[in-house]
Amino acid sequence: MTFQDLPAGAAVFLDANTLVYHFEPHPVLGLPCTDLIERIENQDLRGFTSAHVVTETAHRLMTLEACAMFGWPYPGIAQRLRGHPAQVQSLTRFRQAIQELPRYAIHIVPIAAHLPDAAAQISQQTGLLSSDALVVAVMQEHGLTNLASHDADFDRVPGLTRYAPA
Repeated sequence: MTFQDLPAGAAVFLDANTLVYHFEPHPVLGLPCTDLIERIENQDLRGFTSAHVVTETAHRLMTLEACAMFGWPYPGIAQRLRGHPAQVQSLTRFRQAIQELPRYAIHIVPIAAHLPDAAAQISQQTGLLSSDALVVAVMQEHGLTNLASHDADFDRVPGLTRYAPA
């Protein structure tokens, strides 16, 4: 199913790739992600994400901005940034994106202390990597079943409906 299939009034959890494709428009997936966020902003949908997804989004946006600004290749970009703190300090787009989230009426939910252990159990049950398993644990904690993500790994999770950009 795609984002367009989300019924009006539905609650949907936004994965990091959906936010990244909105803020750094992907040539194919960017427009559907922006349309989804506009539906949330217009209160046609109720949008949620978590604090850890926001930091994942910020990290990815930071690395993309650094590659574009400094002409660095993407492989090894995190290590390169660690060695160039002055360049990290000059990056701004990732922070602007974080500051825009409340404007879109996307609710950022916290990570409760017991959820990392729940995520570890989900990883063992489904084979999801820990960050994706934490998405599932947060969704379960808040009674959410709809996920906006391009990541097909989530299709292995019973009771979760993934909506893709295209």
